Parts: sequence; structure tokens; C-alpha cells
Amino acid sequence: MKPLRGKVAVVAGATRGAGRGIARMLGEGGATVYCTGRGAAGMPSGGRHAGRPETVEETAEMVTAAGGVGIPVRVDHGVEAEVQALYARVRAEQGRLDVQVNVLGSPRMDGFKPFWELDLSEELPAFEAYLWPHLITCRQAVPLMLERKRGLIVTIQESHTLAYGGLMFYDLGPATLKRLMYGLAEELAPHGVAALSIAPGFMRTEEVLGTFGATEETWRDVARSNEQARSFGFAGSETPCFVGRAVAALAADADVIRKSGTILSSWALSEEYGFADVNGERPHWGRYFAENFPAMAHAIPNTGRRWELVDAARDGAGNAAEPELATV
Repeated sequence: MKPLRGKVAVVAGATRGAGRGIARMLGEGGATVYCTGRGAAGMPSGGRHAGRPETVEETAEMVTAAGGVGIPVRVDHGVEAEVQALYARVRAEQGRLDVQVNVLGSPRMDGFKPFWELDLSEELPAFEAYLWPHLITCRQAVPLMLERKRGLIVTIQESHTLAYGGLMFYDLGPATLKRLMYGLAEELAPHGVAALSIAPGFMRTEEVLGTFGATEETWRDVARSNEQARSFGFAGSETPCFVGRAVAALAADADVIRKSGTILSSWALSEEYGFADVNGERPHWGRYFAENFPAMAHAIPNTGRRWELVDAARDGAGNAAEPELATV
């Protein structure tokens, strides 16, 4: 018996990369998966993915081949009317929503300039365009989960920490999404719905494999011979299906609410739930990064503090005090 048989998921941003891997692995678990995105047959993706061939129809076929039911829907998650129509369709066809996964774009890289040199007339619209699809999608997905008093909302993140991202708007986007998940966790806890963030390691997406001239059959050789690939840590990479199995494991966990509000990683979840990548390996990007990029992994911030929560002290009545910034 497949653990996710009978469950319904929406993977927003399932055209390629992590979204495709997550949709496939939810399908492997037996779920019905609505695969949404802007890249569809006859309507190729635009923006930074312009010219790429992947489509939501291909992803849906992969979901079905893996053992689930894949349903492709062309949706621009930045257009509220399209998102409303998507969830109205899910309600009409399924009457439920168990899992919502958001893999919606990347934060803006602002030219490696300090904040005071940025043109806010360019940065603020880009910041809003990054966040808006997440807000719209969560707003429309949550009511379907509330009706059944259970569900799981996952946002895929750039990192599993609260460390500064190095560029102001590149940092603000993911940090805001982490806060969004925390806020949703607080509001949804009484209703049995979990909301959390997951960060994968360095993924061998279609685009990354193409950049390094590699395939899933040759990537190890490329990791050894290609200097650029070595400099990025290609040898420690994982497939998009690894984070997919992380999401599937959480979706099958009847007690997932205990993780609500947290920021998790694919490798830590692999250790907890015991799943491997599709090639049988169990990559651990956190350990690989610390061992191979120690200067970056252990860099001291300019302030001398990392924005990380430390264990809260407790007062005499046993109440948790406000957490403080960790000093390094």
C-alpha cells in the first residue's frame, strides 16, 4: 500500500527542478498531484527560464509513471484569478487538499552592490513579484485544508539557516518566506495544519547539469574534471528527487504537526526518515559544505553575531524567555 494513496497535492512550480522532483516523489508515494507552472505545451516559460523545454505536462506524466496521478495545469501563480481558478478546480474535482508545496522562483541578485547604492525603483517591484505568488497561493490553498482540519504546507528555501544571504534583497526574500511559514504555523496550529520550510542541498537540476555539460550518468566524472563544477561543490550535490522524498516523508507522517514552523533540510530529514536519493546515495550537503568550504561555513559576520535562535532561558515559573541572537 502506497503511503500517500488517496492524498491530493498541489506542487506550485512543478515545471522543472525541485518542483518536478517533489511532484515525482509524491507520485511515487501514490498521491494525486496537480503539477502547476508557467511552462506548458505550446506556452514555454519566460523570464530566466526562457527557451527551456520543460513543461508541466511532462512532469505530470512522470508523476503517473512513478505510481501516482499527475494532473498538469498551466498557472501563473502571480495572477490571483488564475490561482483562484486552480483551487476551485481542485475543490470541484477532489474535494480536498492534503499537501501544498511552493517552489516559486528565486530571489533577485542585486548586482553585488551595498544596500545604499541600490535603485529601489527596480528592487522593490522585484521583491514584491517574488513574494506575491507565495502569498496568493497560500491564501487560496489554506481554506481547503481547514475544512478537513489537517494538511501540510511546504515552501522550498534557499538555505536552512537565518544567516545573512550576502545581498540585501537576495536575503530579504527567503527570510520573509521563512517568516511567512512561521506565521502560518502559528495561525494554523489550532486547525491541525502544518506549515514549514525545507532547504535542499546543491541540486543537479536540468539547468545545472546543462551548465556543467553533465548527465545523471556522467556527473561524478564531471565533478572531478571540471574546475567550475568543483568550485561549486558539485561532488556533494543531490538530485531534485532527494528533497522530493523529504516532502513525501513529511506528507506521510501522521504527526507532522510537531514540525510546524521549523526550517528543515533534505539531508537532516533523510537521516530522520531513512530515505535515500534515487541513485541510492544519501548526500549530506551540510556536512559536505562545512568540510570543503570551511572559510565560508565558519565565517564570522561583520557584527560578530549570527541571526540564529539560541535555547531560551526560563524564568522561575518555567516560562520561556525571549530568545536572543547567538554571539560567535
